[in-house]
Amino acid sequence: MADVCPVCGLPKDLCVCGTISMEQQAIKIRLETRKWGKPTTVIEGLDGKSVDLNQLAAKLKAACACGGTTKNNMIILQGNHREKVKKLLIEQGFPESIIELH
Repeated sequence: MADVCPVCGLPKDLCVCGTISMEQQAIKIRLETRKWGKPTTVIEGLDGKSVDLNQLAAKLKAACACGGTTKNNMIILQGNHREKVKKLLIEQGFPESIIELH
């Protein structure tokens, strides 16, 4: 028996629930200054149910060669990586129209 999506009831190979949920997000990438004036890049607006935040954070940290963490449905990276993160999110399949730089 084929695997069935619990959300839409279609077979997993025909399911588009993940694509739809990606398009409904509004991702904001902003720069914050932490203690002692150190910059951090904060990515918020990601849905933790449709995206594995820990896995995405690991990919972003490896690509940006920096440290970081996930907290409260946000990914926090050490340093100013806003442009690079936007490019990487687009490569991961997020539409450019939902990504805002602040």
